[in-house]
Amino acid sequence: MVVIGREEVTGATTRLGRYRARDGSRGAAVDFDVDRPHVALVVGKRGSGKTYTLGVLAEGLLAAEGVAPVVVDPMGTFTPLDTADVSATVVDPSVRADALDPRQWCTVLGLDPEQGAGALVWRAASERTTLDGMRSWVAGSDAAASTSRAAANHLALAESWNVFDPAGLDTETLCGDGLTVLDMSGLASRPAGAVLAASATALYDARLAEQTSRLPWLLVDEAHAFTDGVARRPLRRLVTRGRQPGVSCVLATQRPSAVPPTTVSQTDLLVAHRLTSTADIDALQAARPTYLDGGFGARLPETTGDALVIDDSTESAHHVTVRERRTPHGGETPRASDIEADREDGARAGSSEI
Repeated sequence: MVVIGREEVTGATTRLGRYRARDGSRGAAVDFDVDRPHVALVVGKRGSGKTYTLGVLAEGLLAAEGVAPVVVDPMGTFTPLDTADVSATVVDPSVRADALDPRQWCTVLGLDPEQGAGALVWRAASERTTLDGMRSWVAGSDAAASTSRAAANHLALAESWNVFDPAGLDTETLCGDGLTVLDMSGLASRPAGAVLAASATALYDARLAEQTSRLPWLLVDEAHAFTDGVARRPLRRLVTRGRQPGVSCVLATQRPSAVPPTTVSQTDLLVAHRLTSTADIDALQAARPTYLDGGFGARLPETTGDALVIDDSTESAHHVTVRERRTPHGGETPRASDIEADREDGARAGSSEI
């Protein structure tokens, strides 16, 4: 057995899969290190298995001791875990308004913090801890009527997102002894980004303040959707500084070219499924370690579920077939033929009852 992510034999691991031989057969077992913090990137075109692999890692973290896995689920792929016989909780996420700092409030609302409404929202976020309090503060300010009206309209928009609550997600929930799935499938990009920014900050701060003894793992699906908004700075902090306090970050994306180069360069574990976009392959090629011989694109797998794993801890590359999941997978693409088959089965069942 080989352990991806470390050289030592001892410590907690989870099964990632098995080696893929040149003739397609499966070889020795390959495990993934979950004993220490990591920054991992899981990439692949749609349907290549990247979200499936993220689920495999989530399963492994569920079985590990001393970790607190949190999955950011923008597509509802992980919601079936709520009905599985595992310690997983799917939540409709909400966060405290003061979980975002004044700059983040301006970012999420698309305001210039040095101009008019943006400056007013900045001051409101500095003075009040709830969204209702911020709106009241703006209403009672002595700013020009047009400025107050613009700020009030933007805060009303934030209210319509229904993600800000004085009793929002706390550290105890995020750092529990099971898997927490933040179901963002009903959220647009800006409120989803606000929830991710607040959650990433909470996990980092909890470890710095020693509020939890567990090591958090933040797993983010469709990570490219969050790289330009309010979550960019909190994610960058986890990627560049999270390992020291013990916070791991796993980003899964079908568009590695949309991920900041800093994130790619800081990754110590890369799981690459099939890619066909030249821009995406070039983005990974630019960060290719010197110990990886040959062209990166030529080494990518062709088959769904296969992956090229680059381990910077041991400076090695591995061709792996990811194992099958033991829990439900909600990432299958719907098929019209399946819907028609279900309709016909229902019609036959109805006729047999007559």
